[in-house]
Amino acid sequence: MSQPSAAAVERVWITTLVVYAVVLVVVAILLTLIVRAARQIRAGVSAIWTVGQKIANNTIHIALLDTTNHVAGDILASAVGVGGATAAIKAHAESCPGCPACVIGPRWAP
Repeated sequence: MSQPSAAAVERVWITTLVVYAVVLVVVAILLTLIVRAARQIRAGVSAIWTVGQKIANNTIHIALLDTTNHVAGDILASAVGVGGATAAIKAHAESCPGCPACVIGPRWAP
């Protein structure tokens, strides 16, 4: 077997270095593109997160409105009861010749 010539070794060496340099440049470009895409994704996620928080702040009170509706219903029921009692007192006062003595008389005294 014969030894390769110095020119052949140098040619292979230079070819290898050129291939290495080309691969290095391609990898650097691809990594730069990946970093740029990651930054764009991060910016998009940040914007989505901010909008999501604003939506959550605007909609968190919806659950409280359910409680408010139930309390308002209870207040309405009480108001109807007060209105009925007031109407009964008025009807009694209009038909009773002894009012208000019948209400504050001895029957109600302690």
